[in-house]
Amino acid sequence: MRKRAVVTGIGCISPVGNNPAAAWQAVCSGQSGVAPITRFDAVGFPTQIAAEVKGFSLADYGDSQFVEEFKRCGWNIRYGIAAARQAVRDSGLDYAGLSDPSRFGVYLGSGEGAQNFDVYMQMVAESHAPDGVFDLGKFTRLGLQRLDPADELDQEPNMLAARIAGQFQAFGPNMSSLTACAASAQAIGEGAEIIRRGTADIMIVGGSHSMIHPYGMTGFCLLSTLSTRNDDPTAASRPFDRERDGFVLGEGAAMLVLEEYEHAKQRGAQIYGEVLGYGVAADAYRITDIPPDGNGLSRAMQHALRDAGLNADDVSYVNAHGTSTGANDRSETCALKGALSSHAHRIPVSSTKSTTGHLVAACGALESMFSLLALRDSIVPPTANYEFPDPDCDLDYVPNHAREQRLKAVMSNNSGFGGQNVSLILARV
Repeated sequence: MRKRAVVTGIGCISPVGNNPAAAWQAVCSGQSGVAPITRFDAVGFPTQIAAEVKGFSLADYGDSQFVEEFKRCGWNIRYGIAAARQAVRDSGLDYAGLSDPSRFGVYLGSGEGAQNFDVYMQMVAESHAPDGVFDLGKFTRLGLQRLDPADELDQEPNMLAARIAGQFQAFGPNMSSLTACAASAQAIGEGAEIIRRGTADIMIVGGSHSMIHPYGMTGFCLLSTLSTRNDDPTAASRPFDRERDGFVLGEGAAMLVLEEYEHAKQRGAQIYGEVLGYGVAADAYRITDIPPDGNGLSRAMQHALRDAGLNADDVSYVNAHGTSTGANDRSETCALKGALSSHAHRIPVSSTKSTTGHLVAACGALESMFSLLALRDSIVPPTANYEFPDPDCDLDYVPNHAREQRLKAVMSNNSGFGGQNVSLILARV
């Protein structure tokens, strides 16, 4: 018999709050985390707004030794470590007292790590001769003098999972999913599978990412995927709205503690919900485009329903990927209709990216956390900034105001560049 994977702890660092309670309150009230960029000088970029994490300090999550260990790490590692500490504390897990730490693992959705842009740009500037010729030898020498090996290690996307394992003596499976915007949702699904098949009893799952830097903004601007509503930042992320003009880049981390049900019950742990269904499918279409009919995401949802043993009418709410781009929102609406049939028009669908922005590799974990809190509180969070209905997006998107509703099973969907699609079904225990 397949074992059951339940969630016993949650933690987050997000543009709308640096703990689950604050973030959930902001999302339910439609409070936006989008503002002008402060991380770097964005003058000259067509997009000058983002959903940055605010008021974050490592000292809020550990002692001076902890701060010293992580203060030089990139934002993705700092956010991820802080969110993991919250989640483990919330779970009440005595990780130091585990009888077999090899049954405690980590599975994260990751992107690229820290980038030393200021150092690189200075090295490039100093390596140009007055006649404009680039001196590669000088550039190499400067690199050997100025670049720190530890900083270079943190650029590797697997380093956060390694650091979290070290923090909590997790000697079990340690893996990273690199499927772009679907990564942390896939990490939750794969972490649950590890528990279901009996390889581990406990998994820290989730993701962390920050691309609010010149290179990240340049790439997305060149793809013409970002909103340019610079004069009205809080209204810029408007999923499913006819006037949407692109997504808003966010950053942060969210972590869940997954635990085998009997293991959690034996120690009297709180349980937020169960990972009941998990589906994954590829578009195999184009790298940066999605098929108009959303067939990949539709198949992922169908797989998740079968895995959960549910029918479409058993789903009480869908937390949509809902990026606020023209193509995604139309395609996702088609995918929902394909997977849920006539029930798609009766099930509330909302996008919390309307307030948090798009956390890229970390978005799925944050949205799964919100889905669990929706289950707990019987509240459907709204799609903020929904003003103008789009005839191509004709479902119930819970416009602007949260809705009280008893929920039994919720679906959380994510898609990523490269044609990755993940659907999770979370349910009450």
